[in-house]
Amino acid sequence: MNPGLLSVDEALEQLLAAAKPVGEIEEVPALEASGRILARTQRSTMDVPPMDNSAMDGYAVRISDLQEKKPLLVKQKIPAGSVGRPLEPGTAARIFTGAPIPPGADAVIMQEHCDVQGESVVLKKTPKPGEWIRRAASDIRKGGEILPTGKRLLPQDTGLAASVGIKILPVYRKVRLGLFFTGDELVMPGEPLAPGRIYNSNRFTLRGLAEAFGCELRDYGIVPDSLEATRQVLRRAAGECDVVVTSGGVSVGDADFVKPAVEAEGRLLMWKIAMKPGRPLAFGRVQDSFFIGLPGNPVSSFVTFLIFVRPFLLRTQGLLETSPRAIMARADFDWLEPDARREFLRVKWNLQGGLDLYPTQDSAVLTSTAWADGLLDNPAGRAIRRGDMVRFLPYSELYR
Repeated sequence: MNPGLLSVDEALEQLLAAAKPVGEIEEVPALEASGRILARTQRSTMDVPPMDNSAMDGYAVRISDLQEKKPLLVKQKIPAGSVGRPLEPGTAARIFTGAPIPPGADAVIMQEHCDVQGESVVLKKTPKPGEWIRRAASDIRKGGEILPTGKRLLPQDTGLAASVGIKILPVYRKVRLGLFFTGDELVMPGEPLAPGRIYNSNRFTLRGLAEAFGCELRDYGIVPDSLEATRQVLRRAAGECDVVVTSGGVSVGDADFVKPAVEAEGRLLMWKIAMKPGRPLAFGRVQDSFFIGLPGNPVSSFVTFLIFVRPFLLRTQGLLETSPRAIMARADFDWLEPDARREFLRVKWNLQGGLDLYPTQDSAVLTSTAWADGLLDNPAGRAIRRGDMVRFLPYSELYR
C-alpha cells in the first residue's frame, strides 16, 4: 500500500468508532415496526403454544383404550379456537389442527389413518404416546428472549412479537440524513443540458440508498460552487440532521468548496484510501452532526456509500452488526493486471453459477453498477484467473 494511504479496514474502524446510536427511542405499533432497529430486548409474556394442541386434523385418543382395537365412539368435535371436554374412556374426539388437546387424551391419530363408521372411528394404526401433539411452550417459554436489542426488525420479527401479544415495540428513531451536491455543472433531468453540463445522477443514486437504509431523508439539492453558499447549506443541514453526506467538492481544486466550508464550520479529516474506485473520503463534525464527503465520480460515490456510509448509518441507527456477509464464488473471467489498491469490481451472476466481470471497470461508467449483482472485493495486487474463488458482496447484502 502506498505511504499515506489508509486501508479500507482502517478507515472503517475509525468511522465506526465515532458512530453512536441516536439517543431517542420511539414506541411504534408492531404493525409498523418492520425495518426499524429494536432499542430494547423483547421477552415473551406467555408460553407458545399456551397449551398442548393438535398438529394435525384427526382424532384425539387415549392410547390405553386402543388395546382391544375396538371402534371408539366420537363424542365431541374440537375445532381450533374452542376447548373440548375431558375425554371419556373408550371415546375419541374429532380434533382439528391447532385445537387444544382435551384432558385425558395422550395422542392424535391422523384422519388418513382412520375409518369412520357412523358415530364411531376405527384406527388403522396405533399412535405412539404424544404423537402429533404440540406441547405447551415447545416454541417459546414465558420470560424467554425473543428479539435482541439492536436488531433490524424483519417482517417475521414483528410477527413473532405479535404471536406473544406484543402490540408496541421500542425502536430507535430514524437517523436524519442530509444530502447535498456541489457543482455548477450539475442539472436535473428535464432541464436544458447546455454544453459542459451533466445530469446529476448522484442525487438519484444516493437518495435511493438513503431510503433503502431507512433514513429520514433531507435533500438540500444542488449547491452552487461558492464558499458562502456551501457554508450556508452546510450550517442548515448540520442543524437539522444527524449525518450530512455530500458528493463532490472535497478535493483541493479552485472550485472545490466543501473542504474549506467544513473546516470553517467544524473540523475535518481528509483521507486518501487505498481502494479503487473512490480514493478520496472526508469525515468530520459540523455542530452536532457527522459529515461524510464522497467523491463526485458516480461509481466512486456509489461504492464509497456502500462501503463506508452504509455501516456508519447502520451503527448510528443502533444496529450492532454492520458487516455485509460475503459469498465465496467462482470467477469466470481473468483479471490479470490488478491495481495496487483494494478493488471493488462490478460483477454479475451467470447461468453457470459463476461471476462475470463488466467489461469496463472505469469509475465513470455508471452502467456497470446497474448491470451488476454486486461487488467483488479483491485484495490489493491480487490477479484473478478463471476458476479462482473470490469474495463477492451481493447487493442483497449491501442493501441491508
